[in-house]
Amino acid sequence: MTIEPLPAEQPPPADASLSLEAFLGGVQQRAFMIARYATGNTDEALDIVQDAMAAFVKHYRKKPAEQRAALFFRSLNNRIIDFHRRRQRQSRWQWPWSRNEDLTSDGPDISATAASNERPSATAEQNEFGQALQKALTELPERQRQVFLLRAWQGLSVAETAQALSISNGSIKTHYYRALKTLREQLEQHHD
Repeated sequence: MTIEPLPAEQPPPADASLSLEAFLGGVQQRAFMIARYATGNTDEALDIVQDAMAAFVKHYRKKPAEQRAALFFRSLNNRIIDFHRRRQRQSRWQWPWSRNEDLTSDGPDISATAASNERPSATAEQNEFGQALQKALTELPERQRQVFLLRAWQGLSVAETAQALSISNGSIKTHYYRALKTLREQLEQHHD
């Protein structure tokens, strides 16, 4: 089973003429999905993406276009880390109310990204696979999920992912391998 990167909402050209607004529009949906998987909460994910975009524009707007993806996802990752730190501090002082929501309740559905098929049985299989994939992704350890989403879905290189997450290239390769292995094992029954 091969997991292919999803097509970008707006495929970013490699040249430096891509406007900052177009770049942010192109990564917005995927950034939201990454934040949503990291937090388990739609509202928190929207706040994180908005904060990451604001910080990116403030600090990196003059950087070359080829560096934007890694820098943006570093900014996003920093906001996710801050979220988890805040949550830990708050949980020490408050009753442990569960703020997580069911990831399938609203927001983007991974199964909706699959090409539509005219056969109802194929559509049902795609929906079942999409739900199984969502569940498997939420069960991955945080770092493996981050690496998988940046490498497989966002299409970042090993070096760009390492820069975005502030870890070594070797760690990226290890986390990606482990994430793929786990996903393949969990999704084996859905293989044609």
